[in-house]
Amino acid sequence: MGELLQLLKRGSKSAMLAAIVNTVIAVIKGVAYVFTGNVAMFAETMHSLGDAANQFFVFVGSALSKKAPTEKYPNGFGRLVNLVLLGAVLIVGIMAFETIKEGYHHILHPTGDGGFYINIVVLAIATILEMFVLYKAMKEVLHEIGIDLSGPSVFVKSYAYLGRAKPATKLVFMEDLVATLGGLLAILAVAIAHYTGIHQLEGIVSMVIGLMMLFVVGKVFLDNAAGVIGQADEEMEQKIGTMVMADPDVKDIQGITVIKEGEDLHVELEIEVDPRMTVAAADDIKDRLEEKILAENGVVDVTIEIDEEDGVMSWGKHMEQPSQNNRPHGKE
Repeated sequence: MGELLQLLKRGSKSAMLAAIVNTVIAVIKGVAYVFTGNVAMFAETMHSLGDAANQFFVFVGSALSKKAPTEKYPNGFGRLVNLVLLGAVLIVGIMAFETIKEGYHHILHPTGDGGFYINIVVLAIATILEMFVLYKAMKEVLHEIGIDLSGPSVFVKSYAYLGRAKPATKLVFMEDLVATLGGLLAILAVAIAHYTGIHQLEGIVSMVIGLMMLFVVGKVFLDNAAGVIGQADEEMEQKIGTMVMADPDVKDIQGITVIKEGEDLHVELEIEVDPRMTVAAADDIKDRLEEKILAENGVVDVTIEIDEEDGVMSWGKHMEQPSQNNRPHGKE
């Protein structure tokens, strides 16, 4: 139990915050839906419930993935967060289907929903809370790559670096972005329907919200399926390769692979050195490079092989042909 509590303390804080906030929002929206019967409110309730469940699973998965390697699982548990996310998106998928179905039914059989002011107030409060969580997720994206910003610039910069965020943070970002947009659309639909009597619009917005949820499901599924299999991080390969080649004693890189498992990066590197170099000197190079690479964010282990210089430059070809990053360059 003690180990579990320690692991939970290391779980994604943005995911836990999002889970708590979305649970509160789902309860508020659900109560409002019971009193008003508004289909847009139903869609938003389903959306918040799905997000809350998903983000709770993300928090647990991100925590358990940090469990130390064991004799039975020597490579650690980094991919566990990807497996948990694959299961969690099923919940969101079910919620999305129900949202689309209810919206379609409302288009065919529109009803004059009551409680206009209740709906507007509840949706406005929920949207503000969603924007708060989204802002926190945006700051977390930047924090994970070593950038600390605040203010409006966070909204712009976080989009640019989203691809480098951890799986848990990326999911929270995407879900709360859709939730914020969905809340704004729901407010607009409720207002227009109230003043024009076109209640089919609420059903249309409900379907749009459901489709946005399905987009998140598809995106998260593809990202985490790749993580479970073991995805190469080409950007980090380039970065580490450039850093290694800057070492004066490294003559060439025969092969470099950076595999991303959950939030962890595993680096395999084969370098060439002067054939006249002593074993002790080569070992010093290896230790020096390991220390530098392990200092990179997310890198948990490094395997370095050393070979003698063969006179053929492989690293230049590596840069020109990134599609071959995942296999070592053989000598020519």
